Amino acid sequence: MANIEASDGTIIEFEVHGSDAVASGPPVILVHGITESSITWAPVTERLATHHQLITMDLRGHGRSATAERYDLEAMAGDVIAVAMATGVQHPHLVGHSLGGAVVSAVGAAMPVTSIVNVDQSLQLGGFKEQLMPFADQLRDADAFPAIIEALFGLLAGDAIAPAELERVNAARRPDQKVVLGVWDLILNSNLAEIADAVDAALAGYRGTTTPYLSLFGVDPGEAYGDWLASRISGAITEVWPDHGHYPHLVDPDRFVTRLDAFWAGLAAGH
Repeated sequence: MANIEASDGTIIEFEVHGSDAVASGPPVILVHGITESSITWAPVTERLATHHQLITMDLRGHGRSATAERYDLEAMAGDVIAVAMATGVQHPHLVGHSLGGAVVSAVGAAMPVTSIVNVDQSLQLGGFKEQLMPFADQLRDADAFPAIIEALFGLLAGDAIAPAELERVNAARRPDQKVVLGVWDLILNSNLAEIADAVDAALAGYRGTTTPYLSLFGVDPGEAYGDWLASRISGAITEVWPDHGHYPHLVDPDRFVTRLDAFWAGLAAGH
């Protein structure tokens, strides 16, 4: 592991895998979900590193990275940008799961990238607010927080992921209440119109550009989602793998890596 300072001084841990000798195309940066870490990506990392140079990292307040005062989308996107700059990576492929999917989406609006893959993270965050608000008081209660966050992640995971793999993911979690409330502050404390405006502002950098973008879901985001996304990110592709749950990349990592390679190869071929 190595580390760098983000723009606000927060220490961000990252690790480079693979080498230029095996690299096929631009480097890949993998970004994990809430309370998780770079370790979560292990089955994908070991498969990609055979033919890509890639970087795994821990967002602020996650894994081995330091805590911070801010956990909003802009700050976390800044963590990714700081890692890219520190490693000399230009125009990376970005792959993010859950929270990481939102983060890489914000990064792609702020810096040049080759492509973005968002794994099972709808950017229509208003729907998530409706799911989360019944638990808001428990999330804010220090005594109730551990039990409710464990229950929420259990519901989110579903039953598609193998029990042993879910146990591995959960063992690496860092469910810090301050971090979780900071990440979900927009959801918990803003109304639906404010959330929609914040999402549109975060995606504003895509206007007038064409950024290859694949949104891959294991849980169907709804029939209208693809058109909604494409209206904000020109050419965005929405793909659903039925019955793969919230962790399609861990349910079938071979299929996932094959899909990434096909997506990237299509870009190289100009498709």
